[in-house]
Amino acid sequence: MSTMIRPALSLLVLMTLVTGVAYPLVVTGIAQVAFPGQANGSLVRDADGKVRGSSLIAQDFVGDAWFHPRPSAGGFATVASGASNLAPSNPALATRVIDDATQQWVPGQGPVPLALLTTSGSGLDPHLPPAAITYQLARVAAARDVPVATLQQLLDAHIERPWVGPPVVNVLELNRALDAL
Repeated sequence: MSTMIRPALSLLVLMTLVTGVAYPLVVTGIAQVAFPGQANGSLVRDADGKVRGSSLIAQDFVGDAWFHPRPSAGGFATVASGASNLAPSNPALATRVIDDATQQWVPGQGPVPLALLTTSGSGLDPHLPPAAITYQLARVAAARDVPVATLQQLLDAHIERPWVGPPVVNVLELNRALDAL
């Protein structure tokens, strides 16, 4: 019996060391050398070096002077990230969407884009379609006393065109550029 248990335990310890210690250390080391920014969370820092967020996680911007991201089911907290799991027939979802539409609605601009009313699957998606940002231009321009054309140029400079999928705008990066104006 010990002739079977000893090799099995030895193999278990060896594979635990290889797959649980050596492999993660090698992959982490390669990531730190090849992609240090991404490996450390794609952190965004201000001029003083203070961390202001991550370019991969949405942030809640409050007030008319900022571009707003899509709503978050988890309140922009990474621990509670995820969808709300409310069915389309759930009255709570309808109430939330109506409340958000009322807050975001700009007279004379038509309906609020769906991207400003619906949450992403993770609840932390930092990107919006350019049309959702365009819808907010008049509000932000009025709050900051800046011409809409200036904000349109800022938006155009921050449109990302991924290899796959439609163009998007990172709201955190756009608001950082807006703050620098």
